Amino acid sequence: MSETVSVEICPPPAGLEAMYERLFTPDCLHFLYDLISTFDEAVDQILRLRVSRKADLDLSGDLPDFLESTSNIRSDTSWRVSPVPPRLQRRHVDMGDMAPCDTQRFLKALQSPAQGIQVDFDDGNCPTFYNQIKGIHNVLTAVHNAFPDAPHISQAPVLMIRPRAWNMVEHNMMVKGKEVPGPLFDFGLVMFHCGKTLFESKSGPFFYLSKVESFLEARLWNNIFVWAQNKLLLPQGSIKATVLIENVLAAFEMEEILYELREHSAGLNCGLWDYSASFVNKFGHRRAFLLPDRSKYVNMEKRFLRSYMDLLVQTCHRRSALATGGMAALLLPEDPHSESYRTVMATVSRLKLLEIEAGVDGFMVYDQNLIQPMQELFQIHTEGDNQLDKLVNHVRVTSKDLLTMPGGGVTLYGLKHNIAVGVLFIHAWLCGKGHFYYRGQVEDSATAEISRSQVWQWIRHQAQLEDEEKLVSRKLVTDITREVMMELCLNCSARVKLRFQTAADMFLEVVLRRDFPEFITSFLNQDHTFLSSQDTQQAEDLNSDVHRAKF
Repeated sequence: MSETVSVEICPPPAGLEAMYERLFTPDCLHFLYDLISTFDEAVDQILRLRVSRKADLDLSGDLPDFLESTSNIRSDTSWRVSPVPPRLQRRHVDMGDMAPCDTQRFLKALQSPAQGIQVDFDDGNCPTFYNQIKGIHNVLTAVHNAFPDAPHISQAPVLMIRPRAWNMVEHNMMVKGKEVPGPLFDFGLVMFHCGKTLFESKSGPFFYLSKVESFLEARLWNNIFVWAQNKLLLPQGSIKATVLIENVLAAFEMEEILYELREHSAGLNCGLWDYSASFVNKFGHRRAFLLPDRSKYVNMEKRFLRSYMDLLVQTCHRRSALATGGMAALLLPEDPHSESYRTVMATVSRLKLLEIEAGVDGFMVYDQNLIQPMQELFQIHTEGDNQLDKLVNHVRVTSKDLLTMPGGGVTLYGLKHNIAVGVLFIHAWLCGKGHFYYRGQVEDSATAEISRSQVWQWIRHQAQLEDEEKLVSRKLVTDITREVMMELCLNCSARVKLRFQTAADMFLEVVLRRDFPEFITSFLNQDHTFLSSQDTQQAEDLNSDVHRAKF
């Protein structure tokens, strides 16, 4: 007797019926069923291992270190990752936070001079069913050269697809009676519809892998790649992936992560805010890991972050892997002759030059107008397509270097800024948006993560403000949240004010909890208010009610 394929999928969002039908063909559903059935238990296992590892650290009071069990991999100088294809060898400047459901911005990115595009279903994207279907369909349209004003996919910036992280669930599809892992949903749809065409165009399939915490998670991704290539009759090693080292535990396993993905590696990426937030996630209840005001005391020049970047570059280049830096979130003002424009350009150039001198082979920007200036920065200060020949063997990074918190305190400005970013992020999600603009830069789930993490930690340890005789408390945070609400709601409609109030209430729920919610995105993705908002707020434009200038 043949087995009945047990797949349930929700009806299409209004207006996307044709896209839905094009994506969820019978053959595609069979592919998704096979993919998810094969790896669903392994995904559950790695999530359980995360919980177990965190519990072990909490119960023992130990700190992470380089693993003795894998020292043979680190000490073996002979192995290297496989070479990347020509289109990945020069990736000086990628566009980041590119949520592909935003068709107009996605088209502009395809027409841009960037070397690559981070096609983002994670940090910069709000994972409503509407956004996932529209975004994946837009990727399919680009790959099959169906956008009339876009270059051929072989000539466009390379698409670096970033599926959701392991903690995210796709509520609108069930396989064998279980909601499916978000990253398998995203990866499966893109691979089924685009994998072969990207390979034949010598333009992929290429991926970013978010929030990987251990080499075992890298091994799982490698197994998924091998399976998908076999299923789609692609040569092994066709898929290449850059792993974002966004967690302090992963920083101690970078060589092992490269080793597991050595046939499929496009290198490692170092960021700032998700990585910094992971210290609160893993050690936030320990006062020794109190993270000071990020707006004043946390940047890539601090010891724990500079050491992390140096180790990542050193590790990658020793294994012939590309090392890439984070995203410049600052936005250039409209007037190129203004003092503020020159200030932003100088700030971005200084910070990105720091990364170039550290040896990175590329980084990201959000503002399209920063692409060419940053490419010129690379051309002035480097030679060739990348810096793989720049070995930093003289640098020795220890576990103490990676775990030394920066000095500094907590400021009223920093507390208020973190609260504003957290509330605005939740508000954006309630509007179906994954990122927004605030005070001259783009904010996404990474900055929301560090913002709410710091507020939770400062309350937990009753941190004292360095500019006032006050302790950070429930009352102080609640009062400041009300002040922020009043500022954000000036000249807003009653409907928008109500939604901001909902966002503020949800923010307070997150930061006042006894136990630290591991990811703000997981928290929101399970929240009834967010889930129910999808029915009435599909792809609503955040800026239609709130003026960008205020942010």
